[in-house]
Amino acid sequence: MVKFAERLRELRKEKGITQQEMANFLKIKHRSYQNYEGGDRRPDYEGLVALADYFGVTTDYLLGRSDLRG
Repeated sequence: MVKFAERLRELRKEKGITQQEMANFLKIKHRSYQNYEGGDRRPDYEGLVALADYFGVTTDYLLGRSDLRG
């Protein structure tokens, strides 16, 4: 799921927030969030929905199934 990791990193940087801030938002460890952006792990369903809501995009966009953000 390389597209997920790439899009997550891109969206975070657009907002100008750190990986630690994202980890805090998701209530996970910093290393776990780093693994999301590194492509080594994926969030559970609730985490995926929370990320989509936070960034104002669809889950399909995050997952690379669509190039339309909203």
